[in-house]
Amino acid sequence: MAAPKKAAVGPLVGAVVQGTNSTRFLVFNSKTADLLGCHQVELTQEFPKEGWVEQDPKEILQSVYECIERTCEKLDKLNIDISNIKAIGVSNQRETTVIWDKLTGEPLYNAVVWLDLRTQSTVENLRKKIPENNNFVKSKTGLPLSTYFSAVKLRWILDNVRNVQKAVEEGRALFGTIDSWLIWSLTGGVYGGVHCTDVTNASRTMLFNIHSLEWDKELCDFFEIPMDILPNVWSSSEIYGLMKAGTLEGVPISGCLGDQSAALVGQMCFQEGQAKNTYGTGCFLLCNTGHKCVFSEHGLLTTVAYQLGRDKPACYALEGSVAIAGAVIRWLRDNIGIINTSEEIEVLARDVGTSYGCYFVPAFSGLYAPYWEPTARGIICGLTQFINKSHIAFAALESVCFQTREILDAMNHDCGIPLRHLQVDGKMTNNKVLMQLQADILHIPVIKPPMPETTALGAAMAAGAAEGVGVWSLKPEDLSVVIMERFEPQIKATECEIRYSTWKKAVMKSMGWVTTQTPESSDPTIFSSLPLGFFIVSSMVMLIGARYISGIP
Repeated sequence: MAAPKKAAVGPLVGAVVQGTNSTRFLVFNSKTADLLGCHQVELTQEFPKEGWVEQDPKEILQSVYECIERTCEKLDKLNIDISNIKAIGVSNQRETTVIWDKLTGEPLYNAVVWLDLRTQSTVENLRKKIPENNNFVKSKTGLPLSTYFSAVKLRWILDNVRNVQKAVEEGRALFGTIDSWLIWSLTGGVYGGVHCTDVTNASRTMLFNIHSLEWDKELCDFFEIPMDILPNVWSSSEIYGLMKAGTLEGVPISGCLGDQSAALVGQMCFQEGQAKNTYGTGCFLLCNTGHKCVFSEHGLLTTVAYQLGRDKPACYALEGSVAIAGAVIRWLRDNIGIINTSEEIEVLARDVGTSYGCYFVPAFSGLYAPYWEPTARGIICGLTQFINKSHIAFAALESVCFQTREILDAMNHDCGIPLRHLQVDGKMTNNKVLMQLQADILHIPVIKPPMPETTALGAAMAAGAAEGVGVWSLKPEDLSVVIMERFEPQIKATECEIRYSTWKKAVMKSMGWVTTQTPESSDPTIFSSLPLGFFIVSSMVMLIGARYISGIP
C-alpha cells in the first residue's frame, strides 16, 4: 500500500522558545502565520542557596532537541512534510549567563538565571566605582546597575569559580546568554559551532554600547571582563549557521531575539509608540521608540528592540520589567500547595471575585521597575481570619496587574502620550479573570490576540524574513490581520484608584527587609532542617501580630 501523500503546506518556519520554566518548539505557516504544531518540555530550576537561581545548560540544550524531534513527529502524523521547514528562529530568556569550554563543549558552571540575587554585594562594590557626575554605564547601556543583568553574573563567576578562571587563562572559555549557547551547540559545537548573539540579547549584558551596537571596551574594563570570551554580535534576522544534527539537519538558523523583543515583533509593534505586555515568569512591557534611544526618568530601561537585517537600522524600546508574574503562580503551586495546577488559580479567584483587602507583593527577587529596590522581599498583608486560599489566589493575580499598572504609569510619563489600550500576550493571558482584572486596574481596554504564542511568532518572522531565506514578508500590506479579543474596564475609576493606592502602601512595606546581610553572606544551612510550613506559619503570625502591636484592630 502506498504511503499517504504529504499535505502541500508551506513554506514553514520553526521557532525555538527557550524560557525560564520551559522550552518549546513551534512550527508556523509563513504565508498565513497559522500555528501547525508544537511541543513543550518543562525545566527544573535549582536553588542552591537563598536568592540563588540556577539551571543546567545541558538540560536546556537537550530539551531543545527533544522539542524539535517531538514536534516533527506530530507534524508527520498530521501528514505535513517537514522538509518544508525552511528556517528556524531562536527566542530565549534574556540575561541568564552561561560559560562553557569550547574544546569539550561542556558547561563550566550552571547557568546563572536572570532572577538570581547572589551578586548584590558585587553590584554594591561596582556602584562605588561609578563617578556621581558620570554614570557612563547607564548612558552607554540604558540599564541601571543591577543583579538582573549578565555582566555582574559573569563577574561573580569569574571571581568565585576556579575552573572558569583556569579556562579563561587557557583561552578555552566562551561566554554567552542562552541564545549563544544554543546556536553554538546547534550549529556544530566543538565542530565549528558559531559563537554569536544578536543585538537584543547583547543589549542586556551591560557590556554592549546600544548607540554604536558594539561591545564596549570601557564597559568591559569596568567589569573586568576579557573581550575574547564574548560572542560576535549579529542582527536579529540573518543566517547564523545550519543545524548540524537531528531531523532538521541542514536547516538554517536565521532569527534570534530575546524573548521580549520577539513578542514585540510577534505583536507587530513596528510603529513608534506601539506597545505590548508579555505575561510569563516575569512581566515585561515594551514600547517601540523607533530609531532613537529614549532614556527614562521613571525607572524604565532603554533597550534594543530589534534589528531585522544586517543592513537595517536598529529600533529601540522603553521597557518596564517585573521580576515575578507567572512565577508567583508556580510558587503557590510548588512551594505552598494551594493549587495543583497553574490553571486552578483562575477557578479559585473567580469563586470569590475579590481579595477582601488582602494584598500580595511578590518581591521574591527584590523589586524591578520602576523601583529597582533589591532590599524588598515578598509580603502578604491585610490578613484576617476570614481570608482563605481563594482570596490569596485573587491577590496573587491582582499583584501582576498592579505591577503592570506601575510600569504603564511610568511609561506614560516618559512617552508623554498615554496608551489608549494595552496589547498583551503570553500563556497567562489565557486566564480571563487576570485579563479582566488588568483592564479594571489600568482602566483602559486590554487587547489579546487569539494565539498567545507571539514570542514564538516573532522569532519565526525574523527567521523567515532573513536574507537568503525570504519566505516571510514583513511588509505592512503582507502582514496577517488578526481579530483580537477585547477586555473593557468594568469598575469605576474611583474604585480602581483606591485599590491601587492601597497596593502602593503594601509595596512600601515590602522594602528594606534585607539590610545587614546579603544573599551571599547569609548561611542557608542554618534553617535548612526546618519545614516550609514553619516559615509560612511564622510569617503569618508576624504579620497578624504586627497589626495588633501597631494598634490596628
